[in-house]
Amino acid sequence: MSTCSVSKGCFVFKPDSKKRKVSSTADYFRRANNDSEDSDLRFHTCQLLWSQIKQETEQLQEELNKNLYENLTRFLRQAHSNFQEKKTDWACRMKSSEIPTAAIVLGVNVTDHDLTFKSLAEVLQDDVTPFVVLLRSKECPGIKHLLQKLMTQLLGYRIDIESSEEDNDLQISPNRIHCSAASLTDWYRKLPKYNSKKTDVDTPCKKRILSSKHWESPPLVVIFKDMESFSAKVLQDFILICSHCIHEFPLVLIFGIATSPMIIHKLLPHSVSSLLGIELFQSLSCKEHLAKVIEKLLLTNRFPFKLSDKVLQVLINIFLYHDFSVHNFIKGFQLSLLEHFYSNPLSVLCCELREASKRVSSLSRSQCENLRRLPSFRRFVESQESNKQTVLLTDDQCLKETTQALLQGLHTYHENYSPVLQCLHVFISSLPKYPLGKQITELYCTCLEKKVWETEEYESAMQLVRMLAKDELVNSLEKCVEIITSSPAKHLGDAPEKLEEYLRQFKNLEEADDDQGQSISSVKELQKKTDLYHLQKTLLEMKESRRHKKLTKFEVLRFDVVDFIDGLVRHFLAPAEMQTLNEVMYFREASVLREHLNAAPRVALHTALNDPNFYLKSEALKSDVGCISNTAPDICIAYKLHLECGRLINLVDWLEAFSTVVLVAENTDSTAKDQIDDVIHARFIRAVSELELLGFIKPTKQKPDHVARLTWGSC
Repeated sequence: MSTCSVSKGCFVFKPDSKKRKVSSTADYFRRANNDSEDSDLRFHTCQLLWSQIKQETEQLQEELNKNLYENLTRFLRQAHSNFQEKKTDWACRMKSSEIPTAAIVLGVNVTDHDLTFKSLAEVLQDDVTPFVVLLRSKECPGIKHLLQKLMTQLLGYRIDIESSEEDNDLQISPNRIHCSAASLTDWYRKLPKYNSKKTDVDTPCKKRILSSKHWESPPLVVIFKDMESFSAKVLQDFILICSHCIHEFPLVLIFGIATSPMIIHKLLPHSVSSLLGIELFQSLSCKEHLAKVIEKLLLTNRFPFKLSDKVLQVLINIFLYHDFSVHNFIKGFQLSLLEHFYSNPLSVLCCELREASKRVSSLSRSQCENLRRLPSFRRFVESQESNKQTVLLTDDQCLKETTQALLQGLHTYHENYSPVLQCLHVFISSLPKYPLGKQITELYCTCLEKKVWETEEYESAMQLVRMLAKDELVNSLEKCVEIITSSPAKHLGDAPEKLEEYLRQFKNLEEADDDQGQSISSVKELQKKTDLYHLQKTLLEMKESRRHKKLTKFEVLRFDVVDFIDGLVRHFLAPAEMQTLNEVMYFREASVLREHLNAAPRVALHTALNDPNFYLKSEALKSDVGCISNTAPDICIAYKLHLECGRLINLVDWLEAFSTVVLVAENTDSTAKDQIDDVIHARFIRAVSELELLGFIKPTKQKPDHVARLTWGSC
């Protein structure tokens, strides 16, 4: 757009009246996909599956933190009762002068702390008190900011009292409040008395109302999300301020700790920490939480979507070596789900068995061909007779019928997999040195990757199981019976009856070991006085008797149980990649997931600077390997030239080389040469500054007109 004005000025061009059409996620899913067939159905299936997974994980989170929240509520109730009673006993008065403080050790998974505190605040606001304040260190650099944040959040809670004369005093703008201990005390005194007739009703602005569910004289709960990051001076001042008004209203502090409770005593001197009545609370370990999540999402037949061994290992490695965040693990699981439905046309069959059978009947010709191209289906066809192979490769109707049967077999495989895996874990989880891992997650990864019964660790574990004592073996059998009887698996054959029979035989077993008495008598003979010849003869006889010792009934029964468990493992725990049509439900693109989640900034920077066409997608930027194109951005030219230098780079030589590359294809006359050199000089300075900002070079004091190179080689 242009104007006819010859003067300089600012002109406003109004946008077109037509509104731009905003593309939805489904449109992007459909448009960006190479194979758009069934894209809408796949997108909606993905959405439905993710909503179910999200609901399941949130429910699991609440169940795992339920014990922690109940203990905190009990602690608040005890602290609140002390305030209400106002005892006159000297010891009680000394204790009541302390500020009740809950120190919650949440672990180093800092990214999950926000979700935990958000859930905790909701629990407290629903049942205990509407006055819950959440504080972060970056929002409270000073005591003034902390008090302002505190009062702002407190006044954000509305007290719904009809015809209250003090209502106007409560709704004061935070900017007009003098934030101090006196103002905080006055604010609490002006609160209306508890009215049991009021009910909990949400206002249009979604703010809590003081209701009959809340306690009488509800306490003020202040939560420090990241206690370690707060300034020690800010914490000390706030605790000293609160200690002067602790008798005026009930106050409880909650510290979120990621490292160790000792950080409280490192940040606070004894004169300040003695004002706190600290009680320690421990949340669930993040590793145990992850094991529960994997068990809920993958070791169940409820969700058809599964992860391959390599993809699961990528997510677990990110968890173990980067952040210990279960929340990020779930986000990675969501990314895998989206990528699977986006890139795999046959993911339309990744749904419930009944729905999958219906969708198989309506598969198109191209989708049938996609089925025939699957590696697992090819192996299945090769294992059939020649006439059957021809029918499967030519007749779509026969293919659909066979696909329905194979999907039923895959569903049965998943149904039987989980209980057998849990039974194996029961037997090996308590073995010394944990040959197959302590957590069920480790065992699951091993079983996904290869035939577990062919590994040395499995053989070592089975040898140890064959030496279990009677009480340990009976305890493991009882757990196995409970697992199998409570599982929905219906194709385990006579496994439940067999295990119950073994358990019954162990309980009714009365072992009469005559050899034990014989060994005791032999020991008594050894204790008698004898010469060296008779002693040697007795020892040889004992050794020979042990070699030909007959197995007891308990040992025979123990071997039978171990062999039975080994048979279940070999029959039901085959790797998933051996199952036909596993590509429909298993996401295997570990490289794609690693590219999205494992950032490699140095490789990305080198790729962008060495080959700008990789990201900019411009034909003009294409150049031969080893050549420096003058059409590339200035920083790319400077980067390629600096790769040809040693540890120290002469800025004058670098500028001359840069100018030569830039002017190699330009025809300039001598009159404009000086002007062009100034422009090129400015461009060069900017490119060098950008390289310094990215960390490729740095100034050096060795030579004033040189810079030091910070990278080696060509990448």
